[in-house]
Amino acid sequence: MNPSSWPALLVVDVEGNGTNPPDLVEVAALPVREGRPDKSTAGAWLTKPRRPVTPFATRVHGLTNQVLDGKPGWEEIADDVHAFLGTAWIAAHNAHVDYRVLSAHLPKWQPAGVIDTLRLAKATYPGLPKYSLDALIEFMQPDLTEAPAQRHRATFDAFATAQILLAMATRYETWDQLVAAAVPPGLPGAPEPEQEPTLW
Repeated sequence: MNPSSWPALLVVDVEGNGTNPPDLVEVAALPVREGRPDKSTAGAWLTKPRRPVTPFATRVHGLTNQVLDGKPGWEEIADDVHAFLGTAWIAAHNAHVDYRVLSAHLPKWQPAGVIDTLRLAKATYPGLPKYSLDALIEFMQPDLTEAPAQRHRATFDAFATAQILLAMATRYETWDQLVAAAVPPGLPGAPEPEQEPTLW
């Protein structure tokens, strides 16, 4: 399959403050153009959460309350993020999490579809012991030399997810086949279940 024929697609990743439900602290959206991640037009935002970042969350992504203290609040950047995402397809690892958090923060946002690289990896590589992003990076060895920041930052994880998505996509002949394997039921873009034939 030629990724150049794909519809508009953004690989997204979000980082939160560790509360439940989470406040966002970082959002990254990386366009895939002509079959490769386009860092030159990527979007990345840091935002000060309403509630402090928990020590556990800081240990994961490294973002402290001090780092975020001077950043804009979500209400100041929400329109920019919404405009950047538009109605493009999104892809993410364990995508229902990113989709749910973004939808909670952007109630009027509706992507064309949601590709889950975790679901796609299970379909593409059945039998792996783990399907975490770390496990797939180790298994697939994508080229991350141009990845920004470091693991568990939104920009790095979006870049790594994009490389993994593009590598897996080579095993599918058409966009529709990829979608059938990668879009979780109930999320935007999921194929309609085939109707049982009836007598009437």
